Amino acid sequence: MLAAAQRLRRSTDFAAAVRGGRRAGRGAVVVHLAVPVTADPSTPTSPEPVRDNSAEQSSVPSRAGFVVSKAVGNAVTRNRVRRRLRALVRERLTALPAGSTLVVRALPAAAQASYPRLATDLDAAIVVARSPRERRSR
Repeated sequence: MLAAAQRLRRSTDFAAAVRGGRRAGRGAVVVHLAVPVTADPSTPTSPEPVRDNSAEQSSVPSRAGFVVSKAVGNAVTRNRVRRRLRALVRERLTALPAGSTLVVRALPAAAQASYPRLATDLDAAIVVARSPRERRSR
């Protein structure tokens, strides 16, 4: 079980992560990762004095939420998938930057996926979501 401070509960938190984060889909999961923007303290954007927020940001935990729709299966199947994903994310949440918001959406293939396959898909999706966006040439 994730600690209360590490869980997403409000629909606005989910929406902010989905709209503002990077999306990566791999296999049976789609990951939306919103990493907080850290401003460079050497370039102030306002006439106000620069405050050091590094201590405040490091205390903000990374948070995670899960979306498992009825397309995945019946209630028993959805809860089993959610429990598996929750256990996998709990192990990986500390590796994310402080203050990150992670939303994991299970696809219908997650119902038949084994635990190791879910782990592989989740790891691959998080790696892609964390990597810097490449520019596409036209």
